[in-house]
Amino acid sequence: MAAEFTGPPPRTTESTAFAGALDVIRRVEPRVADAIAAEITDQRASLKLIASENYASPAVLLAMGNWLSDKYAEGTIGRRFYAGCRNVDTVEALAAEHARELFGADHAYVQPHSGIDANLVAFWAVLAQKVEAPALARAGARHVNDLTEADWSALRRELGDQRMLGMSLDAGGHLTHGFRPNISGKMFEQRSYGTDPATGLLDYDAVRAAAREFRPLILMAGYSAYPRKVNFRIMREIADEVGATLMVDMAHFAGLVAGKVFTGDFDPVPHANIVTTTTHKSLRGPRGGMVLCDEALAEHVDRGCPMVLGGPLPNVMAAKAVALAEARQPDFRTYAQRIVDNAAALAEGLTRRGAALVTGGTDNHLVLIDVTGYGLTGRQAEEALLDSGIVTNRNAVPRDPNGAWYTSGVRVGTPALTTRGLGTAEMDETADLIHTVLTAAEPGTTAAGAPSKAKYTLEPKIAESVAGRAADLLAGHPLYPQVDLG
Repeated sequence: MAAEFTGPPPRTTESTAFAGALDVIRRVEPRVADAIAAEITDQRASLKLIASENYASPAVLLAMGNWLSDKYAEGTIGRRFYAGCRNVDTVEALAAEHARELFGADHAYVQPHSGIDANLVAFWAVLAQKVEAPALARAGARHVNDLTEADWSALRRELGDQRMLGMSLDAGGHLTHGFRPNISGKMFEQRSYGTDPATGLLDYDAVRAAAREFRPLILMAGYSAYPRKVNFRIMREIADEVGATLMVDMAHFAGLVAGKVFTGDFDPVPHANIVTTTTHKSLRGPRGGMVLCDEALAEHVDRGCPMVLGGPLPNVMAAKAVALAEARQPDFRTYAQRIVDNAAALAEGLTRRGAALVTGGTDNHLVLIDVTGYGLTGRQAEEALLDSGIVTNRNAVPRDPNGAWYTSGVRVGTPALTTRGLGTAEMDETADLIHTVLTAAEPGTTAAGAPSKAKYTLEPKIAESVAGRAADLLAGHPLYPQVDLG
């Protein structure tokens, strides 16, 4: 069934397709073929709990490896700078159609290569609408090339003097939301809103106060490590009050929006001016990005290439079309609900065993564990879990004393294991495995005997036992059983 890649019985055609592809690769560079085969072996054998990862269907994977990758297609549907793009037009139009219907959006742009590319397209679309277009009108010009040198210099200064307000990194925001190491932080003057120190929850009154004081051009909503819903109706009210554009980055929870788990005030599409997302994560498509927007921004979004993008990747747009078609099937809603049910069961299992969770639980697909109660840093916890067959990632917690590299938290998510068919009972067992490792692991020391934030110790027999239990848990839920690589 489309919601899980764990059964049907093996299908010879798919098995032959993947095995044949590896044979072709192996004849040219066998080490690449071996690495590809090793990757599926590793993924089959581990409990994948990285919240931003999933498993794409064989149909999506196969859609990426074809002759569409050989085409240049700068421009938009029907308006390309290269000839011979009618088949690219077909797949891009299908992907955009599926996206509009799936999310109820006015407009969809499926060319971005990644989430950061989608955000860059959105940032510059807003700048074009709210800064560039008025400047052109004042100058009586139709195009930036028609501006005088003086007017162009003034416009460049104005474009570089805009503000963004977004969620702080330690509260769960993302680096691409205006932070200095990322290009977004070099484009905008940025200020952050955080969460309530007592509850860890988003404080809308504090967001409103910050917006009134800072007056941003863009109010950014969305997260990568916040385990709760966001009320986008309230966020739009705040944006409108200060004349800001509400932009939502739903990369992490797009699958929950597509699956109608997040509706009403918690669905960003009806409330935001512009929405960005990746197409993998909970949406379970190929690695790539996408922008949804209202009609007022559509013409600016469609200039993503050449504004900030190079030529689109037609093969990946084809895979996006396949994945979005899958997400429009009724069983995707069942899958999305199971993601949330599994996350709640995982959170409850961890809490019952004594783990401390940021915000005390979850409303979405992820759980953020504060591992300081185990005496560990996030880096130590991540490594101990990995050596025990459990793949997670370290993550900062609010007001993290260990910073963004070592961190004090571990983020876990349920989209991938839900795709494999695991349910709430298996989530409780997973919670026990995580707790067992974190309880047994101890901080290590440097060569000089000083405490280390990276090294840890864990008895090999405990790691082996947990890895064995994890393998037993996965045995009843094989990954891509229809794919036999020989």
